[in-house]
Amino acid sequence: MEHPRPPESAAASAARIDTLDSLREHLQWAIELEHATLPPYLCALYSLDPDRNPEAAEVVGGVFVEEMLHLVLAANLLNAVGGRPRLDRPEMLPPHPRRLPHGDRSLELSLLPFGAEALEMFLRLERPAPPGGPAEGDAYETIGQFYAAIEQGLRDLCDRLGEQAVFCGDPSRQVSAGHFRHTAGRLAAVDGLKSALAALEEIVEQGEGAAGGEVWDGDQDVFHPERDEVAHYYRFQELKAGRRYRRGDTPQTGPTGETISVDPAGVLPMRRNPRLDDHAPGSPIRAAQEEFGHGYRDLLQVLQQAFNGHPELLGQATRAMYALKAQAQALMRTPDEDGTTAGPIFEYLPPESD
Repeated sequence: MEHPRPPESAAASAARIDTLDSLREHLQWAIELEHATLPPYLCALYSLDPDRNPEAAEVVGGVFVEEMLHLVLAANLLNAVGGRPRLDRPEMLPPHPRRLPHGDRSLELSLLPFGAEALEMFLRLERPAPPGGPAEGDAYETIGQFYAAIEQGLRDLCDRLGEQAVFCGDPSRQVSAGHFRHTAGRLAAVDGLKSALAALEEIVEQGEGAAGGEVWDGDQDVFHPERDEVAHYYRFQELKAGRRYRRGDTPQTGPTGETISVDPAGVLPMRRNPRLDDHAPGSPIRAAQEEFGHGYRDLLQVLQQAFNGHPELLGQATRAMYALKAQAQALMRTPDEDGTTAGPIFEYLPPESD
């Protein structure tokens, strides 16, 4: 497949990634970016009763799985150029509400139950780059523009240093399709410029649609094999509009297909942005939140090990996610003192707090 270079502009030039160290730094930012999307999606997903809101749960759950895929692809990219992915550190879990790493400062990420406010946040997060939008390596307006800066940096460094010098990482650190399932997306090892560009394309197209303003991301819908898959941004547009996209629809027309219903009564009223200090030490809710927090920190530890020479541990990380799901849903069914229910915390709990 032909991979045209991102459009040049003065802003793109200023955003250029022109050293291997800068490239590795930006790919670590990509890991932090992809991880930052996970807690908001998880809270919205776990607040949904899948029996009363199967379509919304399907959409949010599918997006979450693909964001996990993007996290793995970002780690593969960083490993391919000789970097070391880092996840198990406090900077990965700042308090919510929070900002995207090095992104649009006006976009605030919160932990919310599913609803209109959460949908608007997800639409801002997955917003496609404007036509002709410049590559932006820092303070980026959209995720697509950030990845365009990484693509530009990869191409420039390969032209100047040679592909072999850029892709100097240990191939055994790559996570391949044998370690990741449950998505129509493509997980592949990164071993050179061609596979790196394919990984970047997968990340961007799943989020904002195929090049040229397409609603579709180029994959087959994993839940409905008879349908093409809609990109993340447009899946959230479907939930907002209450209709699915069908062939012939465009971003301008909006979705005109079959209806999608959301039952507000089938959403658990989780307390927004739950934190440990909302409850006294020793209280049942705080104890359950501490258990979840330790489990999430353990998950980050396992992911870091998986991305640093032990890709076979990704299966262990997947199993840990299921355990965390049960803990989060139990919290969301626990009445809180303000008329809401409790929720999971995404705060970094150091080992000494065990």
